[in-house]
Amino acid sequence: MPSSAGPSIDTITEGGRVTQVGEGQEADESAPPVMTFGAPTAGEILAERYELVEHINNDSAGRLVWRGVDVILRRPVAVVLRYPGGDSATEMLQAAVAASRVIHPNLVGVYDAIDEADRAYVVREWVDGQSLRDLAAEGPLDPARATAIGNAVASALAAVHATGMVHGNVHPGTVMISDEGRVVLADARTDGDDSQESDIRAVGGVLYFALTGHWPHSEAPLRGATAGHGRAAISDAVRDAAGTIAAPRQVRAGVPAYLDDLTMDLLDAEIAPPSSDVLAAELARLDVPEDEHYLDTSGPLRFAADTGEEPSPLAAAGGRKVAIGIAGLLAVALVGLLIGISALGDKDEDPQNTAGATPSASAPAGDATPAAATVRNLKVQGIRIVDPDSTKRDELGGADKIIDGDNDKGWETDRYPNATYGNLKTGMGVWLDLGSPHTVKSVQAVLSGRGATAQLLAGTAGYPSSSDGDKQMVANYKTEIGVLKEHDGTTMTFNGFNADEKYRYLLLWFTELPPSGDEDGFRLGVQEITVQGS
Repeated sequence: MPSSAGPSIDTITEGGRVTQVGEGQEADESAPPVMTFGAPTAGEILAERYELVEHINNDSAGRLVWRGVDVILRRPVAVVLRYPGGDSATEMLQAAVAASRVIHPNLVGVYDAIDEADRAYVVREWVDGQSLRDLAAEGPLDPARATAIGNAVASALAAVHATGMVHGNVHPGTVMISDEGRVVLADARTDGDDSQESDIRAVGGVLYFALTGHWPHSEAPLRGATAGHGRAAISDAVRDAAGTIAAPRQVRAGVPAYLDDLTMDLLDAEIAPPSSDVLAAELARLDVPEDEHYLDTSGPLRFAADTGEEPSPLAAAGGRKVAIGIAGLLAVALVGLLIGISALGDKDEDPQNTAGATPSASAPAGDATPAAATVRNLKVQGIRIVDPDSTKRDELGGADKIIDGDNDKGWETDRYPNATYGNLKTGMGVWLDLGSPHTVKSVQAVLSGRGATAQLLAGTAGYPSSSDGDKQMVANYKTEIGVLKEHDGTTMTFNGFNADEKYRYLLLWFTELPPSGDEDGFRLGVQEITVQGS
């Protein structure tokens, strides 16, 4: 999934500090010259839709980075312009098209890509926050936060890899933490040397950087982040005389053994890494509230999940997996020795005692932790529009477009004079049937506008597609997953699911509509809904 976007930038706007990961940085001496002939000015509207508000910077690839506004959907955007367009912009535009196909809460959204011959530009989601590079510059992160960031990055990669594509540019400059705490991965690009495995190895680099403030890949420096060059500079990992990097636990105190092992295993070319979905599932297991002190009791990492094998009992001691093969053989030999001694001793003892020795010798196998479930996009088996207060029921068509994988097509309500439907109805919803009970991690809905209010509910039964059936559904779906009021974005994400419960029927219930955009009144469009779980 190629792209030519550069690392992060910072600027000051009326809303405070802004960082656009992957949207540019201070150009260094080796950056190509920026073509300014015909460059846009503030107030110019591109494609009759994107108004340029403020020139943020020029990135290390020589592109112009602007903060803008989508005047139709009334949302802030980042606009990256390249001069000229045509063949020289092919890589950038191809990257944008590829990235736009993957929708995930931990990936920066790509909205548009346009080539006007004399210039080309990509329109992306605008994110207020700072990059991991800038965040860790203030000091290494605590293990819980580092784990949460690693979980988000691995989850984003799992979504990219599920399509067969590669991100190819995972590092602290392309990992952004928004002011609300959302972690997103930006600036996908690839060359012939990139692979899904290199993406996964890079998660180890992100974890190492978050825990230590140092980057472990001296042989693969951050693109545009050369040593000693102002804000782009980043510290290399501590190394011994042979060039071997020090483990996080050797750099700072308080890093748990198995988080240290996970990080080092991902960086070790001699150890085969897990797939991105297995890694995401393991990090999700460890990603719990900090006050629960999960790192003291979580137990061994379960990379055997993708092969069906049980982990070695010795992994709980925090030993590197490079030694697990030898340790496993020793453990088997020890168990066999204990059983042999027990059998010899039983010849001279009461036969009733012979059954008592075997379970104690084989107890470690019973204590093994089950394999982690793979997090993936769940297939929605049934979908329909719920409209209990309407007698005409003329807004029910097009529900299938919500799950067709195309953000440009979706279901849309009629236009209403008031955001709350006026006196016409209490709300409308989208009902989802997953076909069978599943463990659900998140539900993401991409909407046509900002300002909607929605509630995600779960139920235990389906109901007929009729006014009476819809009324029964609304009355009986009582399990609330989450509520978003007057949401200021076009992507809603609900992740308040109980990990110990399974869900089949879900209802996304809308009680307030966003402005219709290019006309008076209020209208809701649901472009796409994605359910993740196992």
